[in-house]
Amino acid sequence: MTTAIVLTGGPGAGKTAVIEHIAHLGFHCCEEVGRQVIQSQVEQGGKAVPWQDKTAFRDRMLSAEQANHARVADHKGAVFFDRGLVDIYGYSRLEGLAVPSSLVKACEAQRYHDPVFLFPPWEAIFTNDKERKQSFAEAVATFEIMQTAYRHFGYTLVEVPQAPVHIRAEFILDRVIR
Repeated sequence: MTTAIVLTGGPGAGKTAVIEHIAHLGFHCCEEVGRQVIQSQVEQGGKAVPWQDKTAFRDRMLSAEQANHARVADHKGAVFFDRGLVDIYGYSRLEGLAVPSSLVKACEAQRYHDPVFLFPPWEAIFTNDKERKQSFAEAVATFEIMQTAYRHFGYTLVEVPQAPVHIRAEFILDRVIR
C-alpha cells in the first residue's frame, strides 16, 4: 500500500530542496506539478501558465497530479509529494477561480498521510526564478490559503521548522518512517 506524504506551504519556503534531499536518501518522490506545467507550457509556447490563463493552468495541474497518483498507486511504502491535490484546490481559492466538483471529489477521494507537513514562509531563503514570479507577500498569502485548504479537508498540519535542509528532512522522516 502507498503512503502518500505531502509537503505544502507557500512558494520559496524550501519544500523542493527537502523533497530532493529525501529522494537522494532513496525515497520515492513526486515533483511539484505546477513547475512541470509551467516548464512544458513555456517550451511549447502555451498559455496554461498562471500569468496568462489561471483556469487552464489549474486544470493541467489537476490532470498531472492525478497522473502522479495513478503512476505510484501500486508502490509499496512511502511516496513524498511536493504539493498535492489539495494545493490545487487552494490555488483555485487563492486566485478566485470556480472550484470544479471534480477537484473537490479528487481531494476527498485521494487521502494523504495525516499529518501533512507545512512549510512556513521564510524570507531569508525566498527567491524568484523563471517559474516562481510571486512576491514574498503572495507567498505568505499562499501559505495561509494552503493551511485553510488542508484543514477544510480534515488534515492535521505539522509545521516544519526553519532549519538546514537535512534537519528539515530528518524532522519529516522521524514522524512518518522511523
